[in-house]
Amino acid sequence: MRKWHRWLSVFFAVFLLFIAATGLLSHGASLWPVAEPSAAELAAQQPPAGFTCPEGWRCSPPRPETGPRAWVGFFHHLHSGEEFGPAGTAISILSGFALLFFAFSGLWLYIRMWRERARRGAQHRWFWK
Repeated sequence: MRKWHRWLSVFFAVFLLFIAATGLLSHGASLWPVAEPSAAELAAQQPPAGFTCPEGWRCSPPRPETGPRAWVGFFHHLHSGEEFGPAGTAISILSGFALLFFAFSGLWLYIRMWRERARRGAQHRWFWK
């Protein structure tokens, strides 16, 4: 198990780092604050002809995204691999499976080392050198 863990990590490390970075960029851009429209901008926005806004509602057309929020879709397409076609999507899916494998195999290796220490009678600790 340790051999597979080591060899697959060499290959997938680059892809997992890329996926982590683009995911962080996507979420960071979507959390970027948006300036509220002024009263004059709200008054200038007219609903489509024949549409009446329900009482108590503020009806306005969607505003175009500016600044970092405009990049959310692009970052998402990079994150999912869609920007690179079917091969990018396949690599993204394989990277997801690799991440699951690393999580489970790392836990498995840790449990095996824990049991080996217990069998030898070593001091019980969560982490050791």
